Amino acid sequence: MNSVHIPDQLAQLLAEDHVQIQLSVPQLVEKVLNRNEGLLTSTGAVRVSTGKYTGRSPKDKYIVEEASVKDKIDWESNQAISEETFAKLYNKVLTFLKEKDEVFVFKGFAGADKKSQLPIQVINEYAWHNLFVHQLFIRPKEEDLLEHHPEFTVISAPNFKADPSVDGTSSETFIIISFEKKTVLIGGTEYAGEMKKSIFSVMNYLLPENNILSMHCSSNVGLEGDVALFFGLSGTGKTTLSADPNRRLIGDDEHGWSPNGVFNIEGGCYAKCINLTREKEPQIFDAIRFGAVLENVVVNSESRAADYDDGTLTENTRAAYPIQAIDNIVDPSIAGHPNTIVFLTADAFGVLPPIAKLTKEQAMYHFLSGYTSKLAGTERGITSPQATFSTCFGAPFLPLPATQYAEMLGEKILEHNSNVFLVNTGWTGGEYGTGSRMKLSYTRAMVQAALEGELNNVETVKDEIFGLHVPLHVAGVPDEVLQPQKTWSDPSAYELKAKELAAKFRENFKKFSNVTDDIAKKGGPVL
Repeated sequence: MNSVHIPDQLAQLLAEDHVQIQLSVPQLVEKVLNRNEGLLTSTGAVRVSTGKYTGRSPKDKYIVEEASVKDKIDWESNQAISEETFAKLYNKVLTFLKEKDEVFVFKGFAGADKKSQLPIQVINEYAWHNLFVHQLFIRPKEEDLLEHHPEFTVISAPNFKADPSVDGTSSETFIIISFEKKTVLIGGTEYAGEMKKSIFSVMNYLLPENNILSMHCSSNVGLEGDVALFFGLSGTGKTTLSADPNRRLIGDDEHGWSPNGVFNIEGGCYAKCINLTREKEPQIFDAIRFGAVLENVVVNSESRAADYDDGTLTENTRAAYPIQAIDNIVDPSIAGHPNTIVFLTADAFGVLPPIAKLTKEQAMYHFLSGYTSKLAGTERGITSPQATFSTCFGAPFLPLPATQYAEMLGEKILEHNSNVFLVNTGWTGGEYGTGSRMKLSYTRAMVQAALEGELNNVETVKDEIFGLHVPLHVAGVPDEVLQPQKTWSDPSAYELKAKELAAKFRENFKKFSNVTDDIAKKGGPVL
C-alpha cells in the first residue's frame, strides 16, 4: 500500500528549495501582498477572500478507518474513508505541492500545558494560510524549535481539487484525519477555519486518552484566581460574556481540563466580526491590527477601511489574531480548576429561565443536549424558532462517542465541586416575535452573581416542566424576570410552548441510548 511511503515523501517535500519554513509575521505579510493573496487594510491587517467556501464543509470531513482507532471512533457521527483512498490522495497532494513556486511551513504547538502539548507542523500552499496558523496556534520560542519534532502534520492545498469519481470523496473538497499517519489532509477549500478545527478534532481524540477533557468553550479567570468556563453555540453571547474587564481571558474557543486545571489549546482567537464595533467588542476591534487576518470582510477600495456591517460575501466574516493582541489575558494560557461553569443558550421559545443552577445529572444532560434555537427568518410568514442541538456544544469536532466527554465532565464537576449554571440569553415574555430579547444588563448581573458565588446557596424554586432550580432573587434583576411563566401575559400559552420545547429535548436525547437512566430521568424535563 502507498501509505508506507508517506513519511519519505513528506521529508522529500520539506527538503525542497521552494519550501519556506517558519517565516516571521512581517515576512508572511510581504508574501501575501507580493503574491496578490490579499490586501492591507487601514489598521494594518491583511484582508483575504476564501472564495467559494466561506465556512466549514462538514460533509467533506473524514477519519481514516485504521485498525488502531476503528473501535474507538463514533462512526454514527463521523465519516469513514479507507487507508488506500487516503494514501492515494496524500501522494497526489504532495506531488501537487512539489510543483508550486513556494510552499510555507509553520512549526508550533497545540495545548498550552507542556505536559500534554502536541507539537505540530502545518504545510500551506498559501502564504496567508501560513500567517493564519502562525496566529492561531501556539508559537514556539527559538529554543523550542531546536527540539521540535512534529507529532501531527496538517497539509493544506486549496487549489488541489479532488475528483470524486476517482478519489473516493463526496466532492472536490476533503478534510481527512489519519490518526495512524498523524496527518490532516485538506484540499479544495480556502476556508482557513478547517485547519484550526481539524487540530481541535485531533485534540478531542488525543486528550481524553490521557484523562484530559477537551472542551469547545471560552474561559477566563478572576482577580482571586477563580476560573470560569463558558459553553455556548453561535449567537448565545459566549464571546461577549467571557470578555470581562475584571477577569483575564484564558482563551476564547478551545480548552482542555487536566488533573492540573484548565489550559487553552490555541495561541490565538478566531472571532466573528459581522457588525463589529469598538463600543460592543473593544478587545476584538483593537486586536485587528498588523499581523491579523480578516476573512471575507468588505473593505473600501480607496481608504482600505473595513466595513464590518457589510455581509455581502458572508455573515461568517472572521478575524484571526494572536491572543497577545488582547491586553487582559493569562499568559501562558493556564489556570486552575473551574469554580463556575456556564452553559449559554439563546432560547427563542422564551420558556427557559434566565438562570438556573444545575445538578450533576442536569449538567451532563444539558451538556449532551447542547441546546440553542435559531430563528426561522429564511421563509416568509414563519416566525417560530427552530430548536438546535449540538452535542457537547461542539458535535462536528468529536471523534469519540459523546457520552465519554459527558462522563468526564460529570466526574470533574464532582471532584472539583464546580458549580454549573444554565443561562438563557434568548427571549422573555413570549417567544420570538412576541416577547423581547433578555436585557444584556440582566444577563451580565446574573453571570456576575454566579461567578462571585452569590448563587451557590440561595433559595431556589423548581421549574415544574424542566426541573431546573431557579433562584428567587438576583441582585440587579427584577424577581419576575427570573420566572419565565410570570413574564408571559397568557400562562396557558407559556405552558404549551414549554411542553413543546421539553418534547424536543426528550426526542433529541433518545439518540443517547447508552446513557444511564439516572441522567435521562434526573437531568431532563420532568413533564
